[in-house]
Amino acid sequence: MNARDLGSLVSRESAAIAEIAAALDAESPAARLEVVLALDRGAQRALFRKAAASLPLSLEDFVPPERRVLEPVRHRGRNTLPLPGRHKLFVKCFCRPDDKSVRLFGYNDAPSQSLVGPGYFVAVPTAPNAEWEARGAVVVDYFQVPDGKVADRWPPVVPNTQGLQRFVYHRTRDFMRRVAKNVTIGAAYRGEKALDHYFVLVRED
Repeated sequence: MNARDLGSLVSRESAAIAEIAAALDAESPAARLEVVLALDRGAQRALFRKAAASLPLSLEDFVPPERRVLEPVRHRGRNTLPLPGRHKLFVKCFCRPDDKSVRLFGYNDAPSQSLVGPGYFVAVPTAPNAEWEARGAVVVDYFQVPDGKVADRWPPVVPNTQGLQRFVYHRTRDFMRRVAKNVTIGAAYRGEKALDHYFVLVRED
């Protein structure tokens, strides 16, 4: 499968998420990453809609249970923001905190990080908020930032109200849905308003 094939499959109205997942799961990790990170805005919008029929995500899809506490897990991503090509690519980094709470800590490793900050967040299940659950089973919540230790060599934790990052991350949440093995998709909200911006993630193992 090449990027055009995947884009055509996602855009085909009759293609269900199970068919898309099977096609991606059949690819090698390198090929899967290549085709997913080539999805444009229209394809990502269609993919998020279709992914509503996927099995719900859990926090373990982002940080597998065999990973140690505070061990970072990287997810490579592409967003649909109106940015130059290289600025659409980024890495979302997650780790499990050391306090046994049901949440993950994370930040965005992006080309613009030196300008707009690390964009720290806390990821949590959306249950029992029924309205949020309809958007996705896990929310990446920028209203919160880690309140404990994070992974070694991560940047200092700063609030999303600080500096230019308030214009990117402040008062936003990303609602996540499953696509395929190690592949997820998110939709951005500011407050409770959908922004019609999306991003795909591919977890590195």
